[in-house]
Amino acid sequence: MRRTPALIVGGGLAGTATAIQLARAGLPHLLVERSRETGDAICGGFLSWRTLETLGGLGIDPDTLNPERVTRARIFAGNRRAEAALPHPAVSVSRRRLDTVLLAEAQRLGTPVERGITVREIDGTSARLADGATISADALFLASGKHDVRGMARPEDARGADPTLGIRVRITPSPALRTALARGIELHLFDRGYAGLAMQEDGTANLCMAVHRSRLQAAGSPAQLLDALGRDMPALGEWVALIAPNTPIDAIANVPYGWRQRTGVDAIFRLGDQAGVIPSLAGEGMGIALASGVAAANAYVVGGPASAAHWQKDFARRLARPIGIAGIVRHIAESERAAWLLPFMRPALIQVIANATRMGQS
Repeated sequence: MRRTPALIVGGGLAGTATAIQLARAGLPHLLVERSRETGDAICGGFLSWRTLETLGGLGIDPDTLNPERVTRARIFAGNRRAEAALPHPAVSVSRRRLDTVLLAEAQRLGTPVERGITVREIDGTSARLADGATISADALFLASGKHDVRGMARPEDARGADPTLGIRVRITPSPALRTALARGIELHLFDRGYAGLAMQEDGTANLCMAVHRSRLQAAGSPAQLLDALGRDMPALGEWVALIAPNTPIDAIANVPYGWRQRTGVDAIFRLGDQAGVIPSLAGEGMGIALASGVAAANAYVVGGPASAAHWQKDFARRLARPIGIAGIVRHIAESERAAWLLPFMRPALIQVIANATRMGQS
């Protein structure tokens, strides 16, 4: 059995933010990540103004991620459209790029990183690996994102009666796409789901959807759903038509939007989507992941493993407002009322909602 004072399970946003803070504090720790190479996680890739502040505190210059800024949001429902300036400039970036930069910074500061390490089960603060070995720790930081680990899985009822699936497809670069999405993002609302579109640093567009299982089953498959939405929604159909043949469509099932970990235990810090899952239309999921890593590491620096239980409850409190408001907006967005209400969505109201769904300061 191996032992480390602090074990970070997951090398995504929450895990690397934790590692950076612990490395800065000079506290010994180990980060394990299941992937051998940095992939491109299913994610909208939107970094809000609040998230950019968090990244700045971690020593990451947003210009190294994407020098372009997102300043406007366009919302479509049925044949109606609303548009507004964002409260502050934001950034769109691929997870591959963001994760690479953050992990490199953690390693530069001295974080030991072991890749290709799959944690099969967690028992207390011990992690059993796929090869049968065990790593024991005084404190464990669970940063496995949307993927549950045996022994620490989120409750099944958090998925709801009609679970949500995340679907992502990349649209290849084109002059029309770059012109249409310059400095903007799009949100397309439809029955039992929505789709977000943003231009990323490499010139591709990230088309991400959150869709209830019943809606996908009615269409037949992710590809058939895209085709159907493209026919029914002309504004979205323009971009669906640009998807190259045989383009991979990535998916993840049973995303528990609205769930929060409200209680805690000593020595275990649940981070990112393992702490709370905000509906993706809010564009604050990555911000929550980073903020959780920073806050948990800071709590550990001050209070050690014993600070975990209080920290978890306090972080759940901080998540209550953005997740609650995003849940209300999502409920409306996925219903027939969306097209009816869209004409009343004045720019000022869109800005209020955008601000209200940001992660609050600690």
